[in-house]
Amino acid sequence: MTVDQYSPKTRRTAGSWSAPVAPGPLQAVVTVPGSKSLTNRELILSAIAEGPSRLRAPLHSDDSARMTDALRTLGVEVEEEPALDGHGTDLRIQPVAPFTGGVTVDCGQAGTVMRFVAAVAGFARGDVTLTAHASALHRPMGQMIKALRDIGVDIDDGGHWALPFTVRGRGHVRGGEISIDASASSQFVSGLLLAAPRFDVGLHLKHTGARVPSMPHIDMTIDTLAHRGVQVERPSATEWIVPAGALRGKDVAIEPDLSNAAPFLAAAMIAGGQVSVTGWPPHSTQPGALLPDILQEMGARATRRSRALTVSANSGIHAVTLDLSAASELTPTLFALAAFADGPSTFHGIGHIRGHETDRIAALVNNLRALGGEAEELEDGIRIVPRPLHGGLWKAHHDHRMATTGALLGLRVPGVEVDDIGTTSKTMPEFPQLWQRMLGGESGDAAA
Repeated sequence: MTVDQYSPKTRRTAGSWSAPVAPGPLQAVVTVPGSKSLTNRELILSAIAEGPSRLRAPLHSDDSARMTDALRTLGVEVEEEPALDGHGTDLRIQPVAPFTGGVTVDCGQAGTVMRFVAAVAGFARGDVTLTAHASALHRPMGQMIKALRDIGVDIDDGGHWALPFTVRGRGHVRGGEISIDASASSQFVSGLLLAAPRFDVGLHLKHTGARVPSMPHIDMTIDTLAHRGVQVERPSATEWIVPAGALRGKDVAIEPDLSNAAPFLAAAMIAGGQVSVTGWPPHSTQPGALLPDILQEMGARATRRSRALTVSANSGIHAVTLDLSAASELTPTLFALAAFADGPSTFHGIGHIRGHETDRIAALVNNLRALGGEAEELEDGIRIVPRPLHGGLWKAHHDHRMATTGALLGLRVPGVEVDDIGTTSKTMPEFPQLWQRMLGGESGDAAA
């Protein structure tokens, strides 16, 4: 194990990784770590709340470490403490106002950090410079910069409408009514909504342009605000009103990351057998909550019992045509399933994933073709035609979900080599160990 090149706080399995072939049908129980999306939202809200908060079972990964480092840089006290239940560590957050200025925040590759911290950086008294890893400087930020300027934030971006840029913090942000085109990322909306209760006059936000991707993530943001005493009014599907007001400090339990559970559940369909993921919530705003229905449509059997979701291989993998605009982060996992389906599959509503850690559509297509498969880029999606596959190099492109897709294909295709399995440390540093334990039929616990 070596220190993660993107973070001083998380550890990763470095270098090339031979994806193991499944030895037979699976019989495994897996516990995945906490949700990245919930952890980073709750960290932001805790940092601007009126009192201290505690996050129970949060995610400890590169992305969450970037967020805690960013908040500490801004003067917020974030401390790890033994979990109250005796398993793992919790986070205790003591907010501060105003934030500390004259600092630089390195967002690494974390989209939530660059969008959410940008929205609260104006609460600092002094300059806050936001930068990122070289592989993430291309990620869309122009609409966020424009929106923040429209509500009174002074930003110096050198005319590039991208990272790096400097927020000239004045300790407060005016707020008001603005319009934004969030078709490139729902994180623009979520970042602004999370910060809005601290704006002087609140926020009236309207989305203009094409449909907003990953709407469940916005629902998640609204839900986290409601739990802290802020009710978001929604006059229409693309309009949000947030009143100015106090955010309560809270003791918050973080749900397991349901999207990170996706490769493990899909493994049962590719290798046969069954995989159970523990702690599956009865109701969730995470996009991964759509997995049971999607996997059943693709041929699996999905059952819930005792707060666990079990996916079993059933009658093969079925070809599908799916609109994944609400759950685009599931695309790489479903792509791997489609490569073994009984006919061509098409996923649409996912054009925006070209702007993630990598152009996910191009990367998936090119990687599959390198293994002998057939796939086609569409304007707003991707089409996969199952073909016999052979071993070869699967490029992760600094993208955790690309790496786990290579692992899935390797369950059935000998000789798949993922060039950088360590990129999974972005949201799940334990992935290689959990994957191996799943194949061994053991209970895989991320805290082990």
